[in-house]
Amino acid sequence: MMHAANKIPVIAILLLLTITGAALTKPDYDKKYKNLKVLAKNIGSDDLERIMYTFERQLGVTCLYCHVTAKNVTPEKMDFASDEKKEKQVAREMLRMTIKINKKYFDLSLDKKIITKPVIWCRTCHMGYPIPHIQ
Repeated sequence: MMHAANKIPVIAILLLLTITGAALTKPDYDKKYKNLKVLAKNIGSDDLERIMYTFERQLGVTCLYCHVTAKNVTPEKMDFASDEKKEKQVAREMLRMTIKINKKYFDLSLDKKIITKPVIWCRTCHMGYPIPHIQ
């Protein structure tokens, strides 16, 4: 059993290691994403993940709908920067269109991180389907 006098140095070392690790970790906002053409270039991973997850839910798709896997990489990883899929190009145009519609018709300026909830969004036309769903 460790005595109180022996616990203090152990706790101090653990605290020092934790502080050092935190200091060496780059903040999320410094992360740069490649090939962002509509969303903010300095978007944080939480905001980007929130937007992508919204696309998935509102279109009923997964990441592979717009993104490809990296070539010659094992285990397979996503190549999010690739513009290989036409669906990614269409998604960018749809995003630009919804930003314009929200500004023009609802006087709602959306920033490039889409922090403000849009009035018109993917679900408005898609209703959970990859292709706009007309009732």
